[in-house]
Amino acid sequence: MDTMTGLKRTDYCGTLAAKDIDRDVVVCGWVQRQRNLGALIFVDLRDRTGIVQLAFDDNTDKAVFDKAFSVRSEYVLMAHGKVRERSSKNLDIPTGEIEVAVDDLRILGASETPPFEIIENCPTSELTRLKYRYLDLRRPDLQKNILLRHKITKVTRDYFDENGFIEIETPMLIKSTPEGARDFLVPSRIHKGSFYALPQSPQLYKQLSMVAGFDRYMQIARCFRDEDLRADRQPEFTQIDVEMSFVQMEDVLSMIEGFMKRLFKEILNVDVPLPLPRLTYKDAMERYGSDKPDTRYGMEIFDLRDEVKDCGFGVFSGAIANGARVCGITAKKAFSVLTRKEIDKLVEFVKGIGAKGIAWIRYGEDGSVASSFAKFMTDDEMAAIAKKAQAEPGDVVLIIADKESVTLPVLGALRQNVAKKLDIIPKDQYNLLWIVEFPFFDWDEELQQFVAMHHPFTAPLEECLPYLETDKANVRATAYDLVLNGIELASGSIRITDPVLQKRIFSLLGLSDEEAYQKFGFLTDAFKYGAPPHGGIGLGLDRLCMQMLKLDNLRDVVAYPKVQNASEPMTECPAMVDTAQLTDLGIGILPQD
Repeated sequence: MDTMTGLKRTDYCGTLAAKDIDRDVVVCGWVQRQRNLGALIFVDLRDRTGIVQLAFDDNTDKAVFDKAFSVRSEYVLMAHGKVRERSSKNLDIPTGEIEVAVDDLRILGASETPPFEIIENCPTSELTRLKYRYLDLRRPDLQKNILLRHKITKVTRDYFDENGFIEIETPMLIKSTPEGARDFLVPSRIHKGSFYALPQSPQLYKQLSMVAGFDRYMQIARCFRDEDLRADRQPEFTQIDVEMSFVQMEDVLSMIEGFMKRLFKEILNVDVPLPLPRLTYKDAMERYGSDKPDTRYGMEIFDLRDEVKDCGFGVFSGAIANGARVCGITAKKAFSVLTRKEIDKLVEFVKGIGAKGIAWIRYGEDGSVASSFAKFMTDDEMAAIAKKAQAEPGDVVLIIADKESVTLPVLGALRQNVAKKLDIIPKDQYNLLWIVEFPFFDWDEELQQFVAMHHPFTAPLEECLPYLETDKANVRATAYDLVLNGIELASGSIRITDPVLQKRIFSLLGLSDEEAYQKFGFLTDAFKYGAPPHGGIGLGLDRLCMQMLKLDNLRDVVAYPKVQNASEPMTECPAMVDTAQLTDLGIGILPQD
């Protein structure tokens, strides 16, 4: 192999242009392809900025020409030469007007034939590409994603620094306080039988940083949750973590709105109008069936209680009589798409998420009406439903009758499913909104009791304090979520700092004084020494990147992601460790069935 002795890179491949003609340059990179035309050889050289064409011709030294003849795809090269105008221009790439006439070529690394071609939108299976992720990451589309993630992180640090925030690194080995998702545990060699946990968030430490007087904290924090993976979830993820002292909810929301406006303008040149829209949790569920609604399209939920409470269709009238809900959505101009066969698929879909079925009406363009339940209804009742649904010829109405905890979420999921089938979701629109006034407690059907909806340091709204013990269903929290195009980007709250209220909340959540102190005593002790009012939020950096790039999977914005079973194909982790390591930790492995 050649060395770099005597040469130093002067330019990145993708930055050269017509303004550089007649300049001597040194470029480095990987061979995208070599084209041998006999007396003429072209090499497309690629680095993270793009591709430039290297040219070898009759004027090239024979040793250099022969070396160019020997290179293959993914060889690592360094080339010295003069920039000149291309005789055959390629205006599809930024460097397409020029080429580098090479007079010195160094082969810095040879390459075997890669298992797939390094191109955008590579058709090779994702599992193969993840096994060779270092090659996958050479692809321009993935490099663009990772570079944009870097820019987002840079803007984030700049914005919060300019607004008086201090970046503080919190520990990665912490005490396990299992609330919500399952912890990843790390055994201690020194304290045998004891375990650290990897943080699900820096929540407790960032609150302690407020007690410590740092006033405004931020961190690009790595977080871990041992839970099943989804397209928008990885076992390890990155959070833009923020906490502020001497603030109320409006201050936190205003700070984050300023951040989103700055970020979208600098990264995408998109103007985000402020203030962002807000919906209460109750309104979001009633209108969209989701606490993270996609508001880029309509198809809002409507309620049919008054229209069907006395009708002859027992599924509807019986549901209303039992305190349940009958609600629907209208799919506009969907008659040709939502055929009977497609509706049958939707029925199976809703059954899979807890509903019993779908009642439907299809309004033909010719004025005909077909329905799964019309024979039980009067003409006036059907007309009342059509009016409430704002149905017109060509529309399809889909109705769910069940208890509220089923009806609204199922319609929310159905709304998303149908919108995708109809292809009515705008692709170039970013709809940000706040969801506020979340319930403080959540009803657990299995336990038949109220349980915590948030972490135990979330403050209730002040007007709800008198009802904590007597009317849990109507207690709301000073919690807020930031939603972008149907994805939850961020979640936060104002915190409890009053020890008396905190003890009261612990008690309501079923924690005895002893249990509460064992889990959180270090925090509640700190609050005895002058805790400022504070609140904060955590924004998912991975999800933010995914949404800004209009991608469907987090793996496309994470350099080295895990797959569905939480493993990494490239390094084959997790993996077994040898017995000596386990002995040091005082751990034995139970035999597997």
